[in-house]
Amino acid sequence: MPVMNILQFTDPHLYGRIDGKLRGVETDTTLRAVMADAFANCPDHAALLVTGDLVQDDPAGYIRFRQIFGGLQKPVLCVPGNHDIPDAMRAELRGAPFQIGGTFHAEGWQIVMLDSYEEGEVGGRLSQQELERLDDALTQSSTHALVCLHHHPVHMRSRWLDGIGLANAEDFWRILDLHRHVRGVAWGHVHQDFQGQRGSVRLFATPSTGAQFLPGSDKFAIDSRPPAYRRFTLAKDGSIATQVHWVTAPAARRATG
Repeated sequence: MPVMNILQFTDPHLYGRIDGKLRGVETDTTLRAVMADAFANCPDHAALLVTGDLVQDDPAGYIRFRQIFGGLQKPVLCVPGNHDIPDAMRAELRGAPFQIGGTFHAEGWQIVMLDSYEEGEVGGRLSQQELERLDDALTQSSTHALVCLHHHPVHMRSRWLDGIGLANAEDFWRILDLHRHVRGVAWGHVHQDFQGQRGSVRLFATPSTGAQFLPGSDKFAIDSRPPAYRRFTLAKDGSIATQVHWVTAPAARRATG
């Protein structure tokens, strides 16, 4: 395989109830519509990457997450977000196809998944243990690396969002700067599309499978853009091609009521 396709879904915010709504959106409905579009457009994906806020503060949401993803024949790579309940997440999503954190190796790439959850906080922080694990993973393997977490490690030019990002981003970047084989960093949390560059490292934020936040806003504001997902195409030479797909099918539109 000359390239490897990875599908990123983020911030589904599921509830135990199938009709649970967040900001007027039935999150189960929009997630399923996004997945259907992604699988139709990229059936040859190697893995699914879900970058946090799997549930909306509801441990029963993990049962629904397992119902939706558990029968898939591809790895489902997950990291926790600020609305997750890590203990419940690990308990309900034990075993294949799920992998919570750690590193996924395939086709000359490693996907390093980090836990930026900080109890009681909307923003995130990488513990000393996670920072050491990141350094160890990148030291032990020189294959191309895509590093993933929930919270954004760079400014998003949005005053309210930049107050709830990764609190110790300097520690994170200090480690990445030591490893030249890091090709990209991907995250969720911000509910919007973003691409940037820091040195030779490409940066990616991906919109939610539900509602979006208005980019560049000083105060909390909802955008009118539809649910979305990101497709990564990771090549043997370390290059990354990527595209955000916005899903405007009727099933993914904002629910009424």
